[in-house]
Amino acid sequence: MFLSRFHSALRCCPGIDLMDMAGDVLQPQGDDTARVSWNLRKTIVKYQETFSVIERCPKPVVVAVHGPCVGGGVDLITACDIRLCTQDAWFQVKEVDIGLAADVGTLQRLPKVIGSRSLVNELALTARRMYADEAKSSGLVSRVFADKDALMAAALEMAAEIAGRSPVAVQGTKINLIYSRDHSVAEGLDYMATWNMSMLQTQDVMKSAQASMEKKSPKTITFSKL
Repeated sequence: MFLSRFHSALRCCPGIDLMDMAGDVLQPQGDDTARVSWNLRKTIVKYQETFSVIERCPKPVVVAVHGPCVGGGVDLITACDIRLCTQDAWFQVKEVDIGLAADVGTLQRLPKVIGSRSLVNELALTARRMYADEAKSSGLVSRVFADKDALMAAALEMAAEIAGRSPVAVQGTKINLIYSRDHSVAEGLDYMATWNMSMLQTQDVMKSAQASMEKKSPKTITFSKL
């Protein structure tokens, strides 16, 4: 189980470093258009991968946001599995304000997180801020907390709850949720059947079933590491 957090003050998540962008993106290497373009694409793909690895991590990732979450911060949290925030948090797809289209995940993942194409278009095209209450009502975050302490306590408790379950069940659930998001229902069911034809043979199923029958918490079970 991974827990990530954003907060304001010294370690906020302001998004892209403009100085880094000036060197890597605005001045790519190459002595003609083809080579410049080739190297620029490699740089963009490298940046994309830094966020995609979070989504591909088989362990669920809980992200706790307090304060601003701007630009690259939105790219990052949309690659996470569970998003929580404080009442003072706000979110901004900032890229149009610096003359570019967001290119490392927001435009691809945010429509699937929120579900409203109109709202995603508005946020991406105007760069307006979305505050905590709207983030919750739109589905960007699932819970909002009064302050940082309450947020972190809840995030750690949630992470512990998930970590107390069978790693076979938890990781299989995440992998199949992501697969189903990007495929049809029929394809998702077929993938699930193939997945569970082996995963159902784990001892975790019998251990969990026995604990349930004995009205015990799954956290009382000792599961083998995966």
